[in-house]
Amino acid sequence: MPSTYVEIAQDYITRVLAGDILACHWVKQACLRQREDREREKSDPTWPYKFDGEKANDICWFVEGLHHIKGEWAKKRKKIKLEDWQCFIYTTVFGWYKRESNLRRFKTAYNEMGRKNGKSSMSAPIGIYMMGVDRESGSEVYSAATNRAQAKIIWEDAKRMVDRDPLLRNHYGIDTSAHSIYQMASASKFLALSSEGNSLDGLNVHCALIDELHAHRTPKVYNVIESSCGSRLQPLIWIITTAGFDQSGVCYQQRSYVTKILDRVITDDNYFGIIYTLDDEDRNNWQDESLWVKANPNLGISLYLDELRAEAKKAAQMPSELTNFLTKRLCCWVSASMNLFNITKWHALGNPTLTPEQFKNDPCWIGLDFAPRNDFSSRCLLFRREQEDGTHYYAFWKHFLSEGKVDESENASYKGWAREGWIATNEGNQTNPDVIEDDIEAIYADGYQVQELDADPSRVQGIEQHVAERTGGLVVEVQQMPSVMCLAAENLSALIADGKIHHNGDPVMSWMVSNVVGRKKGNWGLFPDKERDENKIDGVTALLIALSRAMVNEQQAFVLPSYISV
Repeated sequence: MPSTYVEIAQDYITRVLAGDILACHWVKQACLRQREDREREKSDPTWPYKFDGEKANDICWFVEGLHHIKGEWAKKRKKIKLEDWQCFIYTTVFGWYKRESNLRRFKTAYNEMGRKNGKSSMSAPIGIYMMGVDRESGSEVYSAATNRAQAKIIWEDAKRMVDRDPLLRNHYGIDTSAHSIYQMASASKFLALSSEGNSLDGLNVHCALIDELHAHRTPKVYNVIESSCGSRLQPLIWIITTAGFDQSGVCYQQRSYVTKILDRVITDDNYFGIIYTLDDEDRNNWQDESLWVKANPNLGISLYLDELRAEAKKAAQMPSELTNFLTKRLCCWVSASMNLFNITKWHALGNPTLTPEQFKNDPCWIGLDFAPRNDFSSRCLLFRREQEDGTHYYAFWKHFLSEGKVDESENASYKGWAREGWIATNEGNQTNPDVIEDDIEAIYADGYQVQELDADPSRVQGIEQHVAERTGGLVVEVQQMPSVMCLAAENLSALIADGKIHHNGDPVMSWMVSNVVGRKKGNWGLFPDKERDENKIDGVTALLIALSRAMVNEQQAFVLPSYISV
C-alpha cells in the first residue's frame, strides 16, 4: 500500500490510466502528462525541471493538519483527509521545481469539476500555506472574484481553519482580524478581493485563489491578477470552477488553453490543468449514473448519489433544469439555457480543408447581416450541391469589426481571431461599409455562381443598392420575421442532425452557433435569439437568411428587377 502522498498520487495515476478508475479524457491526459514528465526528468538531464517528493508531501501534510469547518466532520472536529485525486493535484502542482533556481515550476493551476467536490476546502489551505508557510516576504494572497460575496467564500473558510487551530497560529505566527488573515513576522496578508469593492491597482500578488471563474462576465479581475504577479519569483494563480455557459469568456478561454496543453497541441510547462467532466460521447447518456463520477471525483464523500439522482430526475422532467444539471453537476459547458443548435454536431461537421474556391461551379447565395457600425457584421457564402444522398450545403463566412472595437472588447478571443484572419478589420471605431461592399463585389467578379444577395432591408443601409448597381446581381430583401427565421432555423437544425451542412471550422462562427437560443414565437416555432448582447449571433443570422432562400424550390423563376422582397 502507498505510504506517502506522492505514492498515493502515483497509485492514482496508475489506476486512472489502467481504467480501474473511471475518468474522462482530460483527467487521463493530466495523469499521462505527469507520468511522462516524471520519466523525462529521469532520462533527460537537460530538461529544466525536477520533482521534489519531499516538498510535494509537505503541502499535503500541511493540509491534513487543518480541521474541517463545515458539516458533520466539523462538529466532530475532524481533520481534513485528502482523497487520492486531491493528492495527485497537490503533489503535481507543488512538487515540481526548476533545476537551476529551485523555484516552483507551475504558476497557474486550472481545476474544473462539478459542485460539492470540495473545491473551497481544497483552495482555502493553499491560501494559508502561500501566505504564511511559503517563506515569501510580504506575501499577498487574495481570494478573488467579481463580487465581494463570492470572494469571501474561500477566505472565510480559511479564516475559520486558522481560528480553529491554535497550534497553527502559534507555530507559524498566523492570526486573523475581521477582514484579514496575516503574519506579522513576514508582513504577509490574505484578503478577499473583488472588483466590486476594491481597487485593483497596486497589487503585488504572490497567490490568487479564483473561485468559479466561469461566473466572471469580463476578464478584468483575471487580467489584473495575472499582470500583478510579475514581480514575484514563484507566484501561483489557483483557479477552481465548474462549467458555465459563456464560451466567449475568460474561463472558457483558460479551459480551451488547458485542453490544448493536455492534448499536446501546445507546450506550456508552467501551466497545470485538470478537467473532471463527461466525455463528449457521454452527453447523450447523461442519466447513466455510472458516468457521474467522471465529473465528480468526490462522489460518495462530500456529495452523495441520492442527491444527484433527485436532481437528475428533476432535470429529466423539466427541460429548464437540464442545463443547470449538466453544467453544475456534470461539468459540461452549455452555452445557453435553451441551445437551438447542437454545437457538438456542428463542430463535427467542420473541415478546415474546405475553401470557397472548391465550389465555384455550384450555385451560391450571399447572406448578409449588417449590424450597426459599432458592432459585428457577417457575410455568409452558402453553396448548394446535389449528391447521391441528397442536397448538401457548404458555408463560409467573413466577419467585420473595426480595430477600435476589437481592441476594447472584453471578449478575449477577438484579438486572436483578428490576427488569424477570421475577423476583417478596418481602422477606427466603426465598421466601414465600403469594406463589406468591396468584399461582396469581389465575389461576383471572381466568377462565383451567385444566385442572389440576401439581406434584411432594415439593416443594410444601402449596401444592397450599391452592390446591385455595380454588379447587376439580384438582391432579395429578407426580413427577419418569425415566418422566415423560425423555418430557416428548423431547417438548419435538421441539416446539422443529418450531417448535410458543412463548413471550414470558422471559430467565430462556432462561437456564434453556441450563443443561439430559441425563443418561442407563437405557432411559428423557435426564433433564433441571444441571451445577452455580448453573445453575438450575426454569422448565424447571415446563414439563416441565405438558407431561407437557397432552400426555396430551385425551379422557381425570379423576376427581372434588381430587388424583390420576401
